[in-house]
Amino acid sequence: MKFAQQHTLKQIATIISAKIDGDPDFPVIGMNEIHVVGPGDIVFVDHSKYYEKALNSAATVILINAEVECPPGKALLISDDPFRDFNILTEYFRPFEKASSSVSSSAIIGKNTVIQPNCFIGNNVKIGDNCLIHSNVSLYDNTIIGDNVTIHAGSVLGADAFYYKKRKEGFDKLKSGGRVIVHKNVDIGALCTIDRGVSGDTTIGSGSKLDNQVHVGHDVMIGERVLIASQVGIAGCVVIENDVTIWGQAGIKSDVNLGAGSVLMAQSGLGGDLETGRTYFGSPAKEYRTTFKEISALKELPALIDKLKKL
Repeated sequence: MKFAQQHTLKQIATIISAKIDGDPDFPVIGMNEIHVVGPGDIVFVDHSKYYEKALNSAATVILINAEVECPPGKALLISDDPFRDFNILTEYFRPFEKASSSVSSSAIIGKNTVIQPNCFIGNNVKIGDNCLIHSNVSLYDNTIIGDNVTIHAGSVLGADAFYYKKRKEGFDKLKSGGRVIVHKNVDIGALCTIDRGVSGDTTIGSGSKLDNQVHVGHDVMIGERVLIASQVGIAGCVVIENDVTIWGQAGIKSDVNLGAGSVLMAQSGLGGDLETGRTYFGSPAKEYRTTFKEISALKELPALIDKLKKL
């Protein structure tokens, strides 16, 4: 998330009542999660296991719960609860805005675009030209849709990220201030759910096609010409490169990368990265020929056991 204007370290510290380590006039231009931060961004970290990763990230402002040595060219915001304060900043810079109509007056809808009955088009939504949005679709605030996009009935774009911190009193939700961005020539099937980013964007690249009942988690980056069959579940922060195919009912864990041109076969469970241009199957997913050999070997196991019993 980029701010509407540049702020200083002191101004940000005032919002969250944090201690600063660095120049009070140090520039701050946004806030983001660690995998998408850049210079001028705030990133938060609240566990010593991840201090080094955050301090050495591309972010130049680190919201942290310890007084550590500040890297050169960076600044620290020291807080007793960075998770809480990151939420405060999200609410401050992108507060919830109540809808006053089913199609917001601030929405921008392109030429020749058709919006079927009973849709919800939220605040600051942008829809390109020649799109078809079928009935009962919900486009939450700040969603961006490119030209020539079709979204079928019942799909929801822009719901909150599934991201919680477990505390003694229960689960504390990390608030979502990101967006969903759908590029041109994308088809989205019925009853799909595409969550917005926590502070960045969930993106679907040009020419990609999603079947019915696909779930895309927060901050997922789907490349161009990606084909995703029905009932696939994709957890947060996954990167799917161009020309990937994912067949039905596959499940993909968070923070993995599917290399360009790779194929994940139906009902596979993916827990690690996929190499470019290779096909995978199984749970945990492996290169498909390896999995098929293992399945074939298992079929021989009863006969092998019988032979051993006769020895």
